[in-house]
Amino acid sequence: MTNDERQTFKRMCVFCGSNVGTRAVYQDVARELGNELARRGIGLVYGGGRVGLMGVIADAVLQGGGEVVGVIPDHLMRKEVEHRGLTELRVVGTMHERKALMADLSDGFIALPGGFGTYDEFCEVVTWAQLGLHQKPCGILNVAGFFDSLLAMFDHATFEGFIRPDHRAMLRVASDANSLLDAMAEYRAPVVEKWLTRSDV
Repeated sequence: MTNDERQTFKRMCVFCGSNVGTRAVYQDVARELGNELARRGIGLVYGGGRVGLMGVIADAVLQGGGEVVGVIPDHLMRKEVEHRGLTELRVVGTMHERKALMADLSDGFIALPGGFGTYDEFCEVVTWAQLGLHQKPCGILNVAGFFDSLLAMFDHATFEGFIRPDHRAMLRVASDANSLLDAMAEYRAPVVEKWLTRSDV
């Protein structure tokens, strides 16, 4: 694929934990991704908090001179401790509004280590891609094998006939930020066909 055929991104949405986890490598990779986004001139869209990996990646992008847009529901302002140094902080009413706005503002989606909220947010945008509701790349930054079990579950669901191989292949996966962003720039969405056929109903 030539440089002219590669996608360019204005903003990338990152889903990640409001905790930093038990190993320093998780903060390291969040910082690495933030630095790489700023270096490439790609803005960050994220959950708006200043704690956990959310705060680490936001600070890294800001320190690199990049744009950071936070989106946070008003009921999480105190729990996730909103970041007050962002380029822009948008406060919404519900989690559904948060996810919809983050998707609208972004050209792609990346999952860093996190918990239930990270899995929920990432799997929802992957589902939207599967349904053809968007054609944006979805990537997993699989640092230190954090997502190995999740990826194995996706492979198992594919083997058992619940995920189509071309849909499983939509996911871009890498263990470092530079490789992941390169892979996402080369992404081309598959042609979406109906999941169910007449013989299934």
